[in-house]
Amino acid sequence: MDPKAMFKLSYGLFVLTARQDGKDNGCIVNTVEQVTAEPLRITVAVDKTHLTHDMIKATGRFNVSILSELAQMDTFRHWGFVSGRDVDKMIGVTYSRSENGLVYLTDQTNAYISGKVIQEIDLGTHTLFIADVEAAEVLAPDERSVTYAFYQDNIKPKPAPVKKKGWVCTVCGYIYEGDPLPEDFVCPWCKHPASDFVPLDK
Repeated sequence: MDPKAMFKLSYGLFVLTARQDGKDNGCIVNTVEQVTAEPLRITVAVDKTHLTHDMIKATGRFNVSILSELAQMDTFRHWGFVSGRDVDKMIGVTYSRSENGLVYLTDQTNAYISGKVIQEIDLGTHTLFIADVEAAEVLAPDERSVTYAFYQDNIKPKPAPVKKKGWVCTVCGYIYEGDPLPEDFVCPWCKHPASDFVPLDK
């Protein structure tokens, strides 16, 4: 089985926020879906290790900020790579509050949705929250929602190419990986000596 096949599913990336005992928090999720139109309901699956999960489970309410293609990598680092148990995620963030009192992001987003949980389903590592939509607003009608594919292709930094250190035989093209090249090295392909090798970067 190739788990990378799951990357071909079309889905977005969102900031899920919650509030409990005066503390705001949020995390990156990719599992928000509309499931019915009448009544208007959505689902979101949240990792049980996330503080946001516990806050939603305790309060029954959340907001979804729909990220746009203008989202920057720093946004994903801020909401996805650190825990709200360790840092205050609201520092340095541009936001407003919806009618339910929860935060939604106003920068790099095109809409938000407020949900009220009506049912929970235990998925093992995650909880699936089914929620009635209490409020929703389009913030930037001309900005396209970011998809996971767009994130992979345009936002996530590409790994720096690994420069191999080594030597190449000027006679046959054999590459010796490593540095330095032993003085007594003999090319295994053409049997020429080390003096016929040059550094790879030349």
